[in-house]
Amino acid sequence: MIDRFNVPTRMAIAWFGGIALTLAISTVSVRGDDAVDFKRGVQPVLEAHCIKCHMPGNAKGELSLATRADVLKGGEDGAAIQPGDADASHLIKMITPGADGKAKMPKKGDTLPADAIAKLRAWITSGAAWPDGVVVRERAKADRTWWSLQPLSDAEPPTTPGAPEAWTRNPIDKFIYAKLAEQHLTPNAPADRRTLIRRVTYDLIGLPPTPEEVEAFVADKSPDAYAKLVDRLLASPHYGERWGRHWLDVARFGESNGFERNVIIDNLWPYRDYVIRSFNDDKPFDRFVREQLAGDVIDGDNVDVAVGTAFLVCGPYDNVGNQDPVQKAQIRANTIDEIVRTTAEAFLGLTVGCARCHNHKFDPIMQADYYALCATFAGVYHGSRDVATPDELKQRAEALAPLNARLKELDAAKAALDKSIAQNAKQREAEATARWTRPPVDRYGTEERFDAVDARYVRLVAESRDDQPNARAGFGIDEFEVWTAGEATRNVALASNGAKAEGASRVAPDFADAYAAKNAIDGRFGARWISTEPTLTITLADTQRVDRVVFSSDRIHDLPKTHVKTRFVGDYHIDVSLDGKTWTTVADSSDRKPPSAAHAKQRLRDATITPDEQKRLAKIAAEKRDVQAQIAKVPSPPSWWVGQFRAAPGPFNIFVGGSPQRPGDAVHAASPSTLMDVAKPYTLDDKAPESQRRMALAEWIVADDNPLTPRVLANRLWHWHFGTGIQSTPSDFGYMGGRPTHPELLDWLARQLHASGWQLKPLHRLIVTSQTYRQSSAFRDDAAQVDSDARLLWRFPPRRLSGEEIRDSELAIAGKLDTRMGGPGFRLYEYQQDNVATYVPLDRFGPETYRRAVYHQNARAQRVDVMTDFDCPDPAFAAPRRSATTTPLQALTMLNHNFTMDMAGALAERLQREAGKDAASQVRRAFLLAFAREPSADEADAAQRLITQHGLRALCRALLNSNELIYIN
Repeated sequence: MIDRFNVPTRMAIAWFGGIALTLAISTVSVRGDDAVDFKRGVQPVLEAHCIKCHMPGNAKGELSLATRADVLKGGEDGAAIQPGDADASHLIKMITPGADGKAKMPKKGDTLPADAIAKLRAWITSGAAWPDGVVVRERAKADRTWWSLQPLSDAEPPTTPGAPEAWTRNPIDKFIYAKLAEQHLTPNAPADRRTLIRRVTYDLIGLPPTPEEVEAFVADKSPDAYAKLVDRLLASPHYGERWGRHWLDVARFGESNGFERNVIIDNLWPYRDYVIRSFNDDKPFDRFVREQLAGDVIDGDNVDVAVGTAFLVCGPYDNVGNQDPVQKAQIRANTIDEIVRTTAEAFLGLTVGCARCHNHKFDPIMQADYYALCATFAGVYHGSRDVATPDELKQRAEALAPLNARLKELDAAKAALDKSIAQNAKQREAEATARWTRPPVDRYGTEERFDAVDARYVRLVAESRDDQPNARAGFGIDEFEVWTAGEATRNVALASNGAKAEGASRVAPDFADAYAAKNAIDGRFGARWISTEPTLTITLADTQRVDRVVFSSDRIHDLPKTHVKTRFVGDYHIDVSLDGKTWTTVADSSDRKPPSAAHAKQRLRDATITPDEQKRLAKIAAEKRDVQAQIAKVPSPPSWWVGQFRAAPGPFNIFVGGSPQRPGDAVHAASPSTLMDVAKPYTLDDKAPESQRRMALAEWIVADDNPLTPRVLANRLWHWHFGTGIQSTPSDFGYMGGRPTHPELLDWLARQLHASGWQLKPLHRLIVTSQTYRQSSAFRDDAAQVDSDARLLWRFPPRRLSGEEIRDSELAIAGKLDTRMGGPGFRLYEYQQDNVATYVPLDRFGPETYRRAVYHQNARAQRVDVMTDFDCPDPAFAAPRRSATTTPLQALTMLNHNFTMDMAGALAERLQREAGKDAASQVRRAFLLAFAREPSADEADAAQRLITQHGLRALCRALLNSNELIYIN
């Protein structure tokens, strides 16, 4: 390639095995316009070989080659180039090979081709012209010509000569058959009616058909029998439960906040109900999108619309509350990142999150696009919000007005009385403070000495807590010591010396005795007694003569004195007793300095207040309690986890390298540039209200000229019907995602969504009534040789039921399914909360848990036996595709779990009710319930023998453990 140029140069020749290798190592004179034209000759070289390691935010050697200013500024070794002098330019020195044929740069990869080096030399020699505004960026693998970023095609269903007449009626079949014909494949014959009703019933409502429904369909010979079946299923309220569950996977819907605290969220269920209701109502999907991104903007007064914004905040978020400014900013950035990623992947199939630290490596998504979306969601915060209509709020305000007014009057009366008491206390301040001669209590160790006294019982009684004068509990004691009088003094309060400690303590359900009173006498300082009452009582092994106690909440100085974990007593007294009934005070804190000014004020108040003032204060307090009780009876508006929206005026910046501590170029809320060639873009300035930003994004996502949203949605529907989408990665339509097997069909389906006004049920109907869907799932070796995973759909792909379907099926077959819809969910775990949350799986299950699994309160990082074992995803992340594993644990769970045993017993009882005592009738009914078919003669004979030998319950257990039950053909 060098001979394309006129290259006067010094040459170095190295001999390798008798072969001469000639290397250009000096100045070149280049002929050809592209060699010195920056965009045509230089920029491609920098993009291909240099910018990956030398870009803003990832500038190795502190050198960025992104802009002319960066190049002239240089890095650790000074300016990268010397315009007009290539030989003096550091860049040329680093990329020019030495005698060994190797250059210092790039460190990774091959030495630059000679013509690339020549172009850079010629460009520098000619003055290094760099067009204004040009920024060198690493090129993604795909650009804006990528298939999924193009307008929807107008392809129509093809006609294939020789296609069976049944495969020419439905447009879907025309597309599928044409592709099969290209590969010389033929589709399977239609599935039998029992298989078909079981398939479509599970597909559309997630439950098994009843024997009566199966027999009615098999007996209906009318031409529209199947169409009527499909219409009935689409009209069923169970349809929304089934298909709403699909969307909840995409929305990463989980009812705990995740991270290390993972606290349960009890008011997020309205979003689940909203999703189910939306599917049942066949709400247009464009409306569904708008409501989930900006429901509060569309119709904030309508609770059925405003609840949609829970989509933004139903994912995991870190609420530990780190107060370090750097970490706090990082956590907030992570929170917004989670919302951005979920939104882009759910609606657009774009992995926008990969552009957080740099431009996307594979797709045409710029880092500025990512931060434009961050600006869009900058005002979104996780949390609850009151959701009520204006009339409801008005009625509540009217009911509360007189009560709040009376509260205000009572507060004023109390304030006046408190002021009078404080003035009297002020007059006695000097007298009182004179008695405060000892140091205040010390969390690291407080000692009380007193005259020697015989005692069997010693108690500490808190009169206040060191951080709050009006609190008498909630403090900790890491050790309480009682020392004997005399020279050979010893701590007789130790449990090892026979002592016992009593005191009401905080309870940690997941860690028995974590804060028990015994921690105060164990001789160790790590654990503490955390009080819920003021008194700690020590019972000694026998009567002892004592004269000193020592107690603390952080003896080893493990934490700062103000740390909440080491809260300590404030004022107190120490009592002793011989019998545990008659007590004598031997020491108190009255002569200690108060722990705080608030404690001093309280002491003075207690010493000054008169009986009449106490009586008047008590009367005010009693009336306040009465008024507050009346306020509590006024119904509060529902508070749902739908997010909080706050003003976020900007400015907004790119975070260089993804770090909030390195703000880069300014950005504004805007549509991603990824689709700028096909979808009309928008940009909002920083003054645009937070709500307008979200609304603008929602409108852009569902705009008629945006091809991604209908493509992604059509593909999701196909995926949920057939187990794999036309494009195999439902939330990634970029370079790293799958390629569509039937691109024309995908676009045709997307156009049908537009044509149906974004309603899904017409598309469901079209798909499930196709011959493609209705064909048998029988395996054919000849077809599998060509298309092993049936992506071309020469057969219906069999599938295993999901974890939810398995559980729901067992309940339905056993006659125990509670079909009640909506409302707060049930739990298959015991929820325990202390500093963190713990979810303990239940061993036994009552009727309150017999609802459909979609109503289970799914917390993050918790196991739910059958559902977890059968691949129900952890909602820590979105799950656009579910796994379908096969593990020994699944078999063990199905065989031995208490739930399966309970359902086997319930099924046996059902069979006895419905089929009587005749074993043959019981077997027939059992097979119809479980498999939608009658048993063969061999199956019937074997089943009856099993009943005779082991009982009906054993047969029911076997049927619930069969593969046929959990697979759809």
